Amino acid sequence: MNYLTEERKNSLSAEYVLGTLHGAARQRYQGLLIAHRPMRQALWRWERHLNALGAALPERQPAPTVWHAIQRRLGFEQSTASTVTSLPGRQPRPGGAWPWLASVASIVAVALAVTLWWGQVGVPSAPSQVAVIQGTQSEALWLIELTERDIRVQATEQFSPVSDKDYELWLVAADGRAPVSLGLLPKDGELTLARNQLFDQVQVAALAVSLEPLGGSPNGSPTQVLYTSQLVTL
Repeated sequence: MNYLTEERKNSLSAEYVLGTLHGAARQRYQGLLIAHRPMRQALWRWERHLNALGAALPERQPAPTVWHAIQRRLGFEQSTASTVTSLPGRQPRPGGAWPWLASVASIVAVALAVTLWWGQVGVPSAPSQVAVIQGTQSEALWLIELTERDIRVQATEQFSPVSDKDYELWLVAADGRAPVSLGLLPKDGELTLARNQLFDQVQVAALAVSLEPLGGSPNGSPTQVLYTSQLVTL
């Protein structure tokens, strides 16, 4: 199957940005993203378009239960209930517009949650961009904050690392150049990485995480791409 037709590029990229691409289809798309410049460009276009739609939504003050639900999903709180709490008056309609809008709004909500969390632990410099690296079940594995000076990474409690492998973070530029390594990710706790100057020189299509031998990629390229995520500008 040719995934690089205009129709398929747009369809897959839109679903990925909205968070509705799951399982094997999501993993296949991540591989295409690393290997093909046109796919990265399509992702960048849809990210810019859909994030603009999300920014246009009217501001609303969320209920405290919303923030608790976000913190539980990010691994900062343990759930005290066996069922997921639903918000009154906001039931999704299959095939309708609400799930689509909710996915866009969730990008903003997660970004706010990450920002608030970093503020609670006393990070001195304000973040300019954040990203959440999610697993195959949309669970948060790493929280990433980009400041003017560095990259701060927090591994969540939901991350279960492989002991004989490392996880490497990559910058994927929209101009089609080869992915650039940003360093190894922590398997637990926090880690600060140097900010690569490319962040100020190129359009970033995505951040990618690869599974590597201990010590990192042996040849300067991702060995096995596991996850990708978009940076959200605050």
